Amino acid sequence: MKPVRTIIFAKAPQPGFAKTRLIPALGQQGAAELARQMLYRTVQAALCAQIGPVELCVTPAISHAAWQGIALPSRVEITTQAAGDLGARMARAAQQGIERGQAVLLIGTDCVEMSATLLCAAAHALLEHDAVIHCATDGGYTVLGMRQFHPYLFVGMPWSTDAVAFITIARLGQLGWSVHVGQLLHDVDETQDLQYLPQAWKSDVGM
Repeated sequence: MKPVRTIIFAKAPQPGFAKTRLIPALGQQGAAELARQMLYRTVQAALCAQIGPVELCVTPAISHAAWQGIALPSRVEITTQAAGDLGARMARAAQQGIERGQAVLLIGTDCVEMSATLLCAAAHALLEHDAVIHCATDGGYTVLGMRQFHPYLFVGMPWSTDAVAFITIARLGQLGWSVHVGQLLHDVDETQDLQYLPQAWKSDVGM
């Protein structure tokens, strides 16, 4: 199996910048602490999967003061998110990875079920399929993997709506790509999503 590049999209986990929709429940500091925990856990899962390079695609740039005090493993390649909407940022990162001769997995840091086992399974699905997707219960997706690139998957997408996963799967079909649809997963973005956090995580953020 050729290497699969795992590209993690992340905001600096700073108060008032990360997990802002959780501030009413956790406060600015608690929301930032949860963001930090989920960033670390996602990076660790990607490294433990050992399926290929791990790239952390960040905003703002890693040189910004917002990243001071955030310890990241040296094995992680750090890049800066492109300009534009989420689609433009994901498209640039995916295209660059594929141009290196690698398949790519695009993930965020919001999924409580993210694990090395899940990422390994997604990478293996790409042996037999052109794409793999794990939908989220909110209608988005937590993992999107591909062996080739096409901008159609990212342009004109109604991001942050419950139609994103449905439209993405439909577009994959329109491209004629074979796709493996994995298990439904949970992102933690809104207050009601906090119920999906493992108990140990809740105590760490003062819940």
